[in-house]
Amino acid sequence: MQFHHHGYVSHDPRVLPAAGTGIGRPDELPDETDVLIVGSGPAGMLLAAQLSQYPDLTTRIIEKRDGRLVLGQADGIQPRSVETFQAFGFAERIIAEAYNIGWMNFWGPDPENPQNIVRTTRTADYAYDICEFPHLIVNQARVLDYFAEAAADGPGRIRPDYGVEFLGLTIHDEGEYPVEVLVRHAAGDRAGEERTIRAKYVAGCDGARSAVREAIGRTHVGSMAAHAWGVMDVLVNTDFPDWRTKCAINAEAGNILHIPREGGYLSRMYIDLGEVSAADNRQVRHTPIEAIIAKANEILHPYTIDVKEVAWHSVYEVGHRITDGFDDTGEDVTRHPRVFLTGDACHTHSAKAGQGMNVSMQDGFNLGWKLGSVLTGRSPQELLSTYGAERHPVAQQLIDFDREWSSLMARKPEEISDPLELANYYLATAEFPSGFMTQYAESMITGSDAHQQLATGFPIGKRFKSAEVVRVADGNAIHLGHHARADGRWRVYAFGDASGEGLNAWAEAAAPLFARFTPAEGDADAVFDVKAVYQQPYEQLDVTTAPALFQPKTGPLGLTDWEKVYAAGPSKWTETDIFADRGLSREGVVVVVRPDQYVAAILPLSGVDELGAFLAGAFLEA
Repeated sequence: MQFHHHGYVSHDPRVLPAAGTGIGRPDELPDETDVLIVGSGPAGMLLAAQLSQYPDLTTRIIEKRDGRLVLGQADGIQPRSVETFQAFGFAERIIAEAYNIGWMNFWGPDPENPQNIVRTTRTADYAYDICEFPHLIVNQARVLDYFAEAAADGPGRIRPDYGVEFLGLTIHDEGEYPVEVLVRHAAGDRAGEERTIRAKYVAGCDGARSAVREAIGRTHVGSMAAHAWGVMDVLVNTDFPDWRTKCAINAEAGNILHIPREGGYLSRMYIDLGEVSAADNRQVRHTPIEAIIAKANEILHPYTIDVKEVAWHSVYEVGHRITDGFDDTGEDVTRHPRVFLTGDACHTHSAKAGQGMNVSMQDGFNLGWKLGSVLTGRSPQELLSTYGAERHPVAQQLIDFDREWSSLMARKPEEISDPLELANYYLATAEFPSGFMTQYAESMITGSDAHQQLATGFPIGKRFKSAEVVRVADGNAIHLGHHARADGRWRVYAFGDASGEGLNAWAEAAAPLFARFTPAEGDADAVFDVKAVYQQPYEQLDVTTAPALFQPKTGPLGLTDWEKVYAAGPSKWTETDIFADRGLSREGVVVVVRPDQYVAAILPLSGVDELGAFLAGAFLEA
């Protein structure tokens, strides 16, 4: 963590100084706002946390509830989400309170006594085989708390406006604030009062029954499966030996997905309630909790659970739906979007794959920096059209994966020919539920793969997979990607040639390119955080002799940033060599990474003109 570059700090350095609209931010909703976020779920709160890093903008987030979410339904946190939490500064804290999934065990009918269940296999969780972050279980409400803290502690000082309900909107063809939004106070002294707010952009983060989606004429496409599940968060006493291990249980009486929760005592159970007839008319949703507990005990036989408290429960029918578009443009490809849909507002599915909250947060991450870049004049409006183009295919992949996983989970024992099939599927598809399968197509912000061979471990369009390097200034081994915060900046990692002379020459030639797109009144690295990684051991390198691009002056005091120059390793503190670990060319290579941590371009050190062409397509000159 870097601080003091704006002067000595004696308070919590995670609380950044208020700036711009964050100074004296009014409690009352203004009549006009740059961005209006509707809904304070995972996508909405991440979006607010991201836009708090753009204090020149006015961002408000409205929520019908009268306060914070107390009990969230979602709880599965994939490693990609933990990686995202790290960028927002709270990964370590949430890991400490969460349940870490180390194993997933599978249970099936006892061949000698099919009425009983027996453990068929143990499988180590896939997370640490894929990245350095774990697979967690933690209440959605706590995730929202952390993002709310990040939004409130950012320079923009964004806090939700609770007790305000979205009623509808009208998009005008012209005007600085073309989206007219009708809202109603739903709580407090002003309950029932309606008013109009004008916004430049609106983000619909208001869930599966999204009123924003309805207002822009978008519709969910898909269907409900004729299968119901009961879900409950419970505190119990039990003789089931795997109560604190994630389990998939397949029995003659039905199926259970069992997930231990944070805190050491709480667990969640998804209980198979069976097929639902067409004539049911959703009556299954009124199944009493006593019946759900009884069904769980029937499936768990010969083991039992003695439920001491039910923290939350519900019944749902599996549904797989995706919205026909993620913004308001419809068939008019000539118009720039003004209203966007995120999370459950544009894709819904079952909860058993543990993907909903995770994919929703990545929707918000994808959209946030794009809105910030356009509204601050860094990028053209065309950038906003990439949101739907990138996120719609990801949502469809999620629907397809969840449909297959849900079908496998709901099978009867006689339909299973291989008892290890579910376990094998769980491990074979690990990259997707980890959140690392996403790969964005070529666009104005994702280049071609013409030079992919120079960095085979950083696939174009996929998230930047961090690796350890050695910081030259102090010799410490750190993860290169962990130094990147969700501050809206692009990252440029320049990996040196064998002598380092080619890297130094690149820095001299590339510096004017970055300056073209960086506001003169800002820090030299206000838009592009450029870091050098030399092949030489760190003991042979001297930060003070590096090119000026790698020694920018920051803050009002103009202090030199000592954390831009790295050595590849190995060293006393790390045995890794990032060149070998990530398939980097020893001739040198430049890796450009977007603010949402996805690889945007791979270029040779000689490709300064190519770099300039890429930047010219993604940015407006300052």
